[in-house]
Order: sequence, then structure tokens, then C-alpha cells
Amino acid sequence: MRHPRCLLFTIATMALAPVLHAVPSGPAIPLWAGAAPGALGEKPQDIPTLTPFFPEAGKTSGASMIVLPGGGYARLADHEGAGYAEWLAANGVTAYVLKYRLGGDGYRHPAMLHDAARALRLVRTFAKRDGLDPARIGLIGSSAGGHLASTLATHFDGGQPDATDLVERESSRPDVVILCYPVITFGEFAHAGSRKQLLGDNPSAELIQNLSTELQVTPQTPPCFLWHTVADKTVPVENSQMFAAALRRAGVPYSLHVYETGAHGLGLGRPGKPAPPWADQCLYWLRERKFLPAE
Repeated sequence: MRHPRCLLFTIATMALAPVLHAVPSGPAIPLWAGAAPGALGEKPQDIPTLTPFFPEAGKTSGASMIVLPGGGYARLADHEGAGYAEWLAANGVTAYVLKYRLGGDGYRHPAMLHDAARALRLVRTFAKRDGLDPARIGLIGSSAGGHLASTLATHFDGGQPDATDLVERESSRPDVVILCYPVITFGEFAHAGSRKQLLGDNPSAELIQNLSTELQVTPQTPPCFLWHTVADKTVPVENSQMFAAALRRAGVPYSLHVYETGAHGLGLGRPGKPAPPWADQCLYWLRERKFLPAE
């Protein structure tokens, strides 16, 4: 049975819903009523959306989370999207999977950041509308999705108080951020594929510095949970370590979990590839941050 809030969504949005293994609670919701800023066309890949996953009735914690799948800014990994959203909803968190625009479809920065910021503002308006807590809106991102999450965590703004679009009046600052084997730096330990898809072939030194998020942390950066494996051959563990070190220097609360074994892209675990126990430790951290009720 679908959640009553789904009745607010129009039938026209159903065609935009991505194919998911987990069953969403409603059709995908476009981030903008019209074309997204800088849209290259009107195809599905040009229309960023949020797909909702609601907790069972009466079991919500009041918190919301936006899920940013990985995929090197070239594609979106389903197990890091719907899989995470289903897990969060099962634990009482209202979750939304963000389909953001991709380098493989011709987009470059800042289109992806515009999508993530708009999604945060939109979910904050949903929280106010639906009786949830607008001060408990988080991000969870994996790999390149982790880079996008860390970019919003270091490049947010407080909204435009005089905007005619009421959504744009909301802050784009997340209240917590979960980073799973994230791409962070575009320097020595960069994931070259993500950098190329996001910034193109010849980005300026200034752009590389601005999007190396370990260099952009401030005391206003939200609390973060990070996990990575030493064995990751795709995105070096130094990415998480560098971001955690920057958080520590800035006095930002964080929890860093580094595991010895495990390939890149494990998510919550895959057939024959179990994940480290990060999910249970993340739930513990979310309880510490008051995103979940104490056990």
C-alpha cells in the first residue's frame, strides 16, 4: 500500500522513476517544475529527480536522508541508491534517492551541485509540510556520490530569503553527512575518472582546488561519518583520511572507520562480497546525533 503522501504526486512523474530492486513509496519527483538550470534537453537524463522511500506508518524517526549513488559521475549505482534508501526507511528514516545529472550525459560542474542543493532544499520543505524535522536532513553518498555529498557539505548556502520560489528560501546545508568510500581529492590520490566526468579534460588549477573538498572544510561543515577500506584499489583510502583530518583541524565532529579488507563499491554488501560492519556503526552514530531514537 502506498503512503498517502504519494497521492500528491502527478501521474506524469511516473515515467521518470528509475528501475529499482527495492520498491519505492511513490513515483519520482522532479526537482524543478520546469527545466533544470543548464538543462541540455528534455530527456530523462536531463531531469533530476527524487524517488521517495517512506518508513512504515507510525515508525518514522522524524529525520530525512537524501541518497547520492556512486558511479564515477558517469552512471548511478542502484545498490548505493535504492539499497541504502530501503535500509534507511526500515530504520525509520524517510529517504529520497537523488537522480542527479551526469558527466556521461554531457554535464559538468556545477550542474551536479545544483541538483544536490536543490534536493536538500526540497526535502527540507517536504519535512515542514509533512510534520517531520527540518533540522534533521542528511546526505549519504558513495564514491563519486560521496564527493557530491562532501561538495555540498562544504559549499552550501543559507538560501535566498526574497526568492519567489519558496523552495529556494531554504538552506542547502545538510545536518549530517555519511560518506562511503568517497572520492574527496582531485590531487595526488584522485579518482581520475570522476575528475574527468565532473570537470572535463583540462580543468583549471583553481577548479581542482575548489572541488578537492578536503581543502574546503570549515567549522561550519556538518558532522560526518566516513568509512573506507585499505584494500580499495579504485578510490584510495587516503581520500577519507584526508577529509577526516580536515574535519579534525576545523573542530567538526566526525567518526572515521577504516577496515583492512574489502573492495570498492561494497555498499551494504553484495552476493559473495560481504561489507564490513559499517551499517550498524552508522546507526549507532545516527543515534548519537539524535537522527534515530535511542535503543
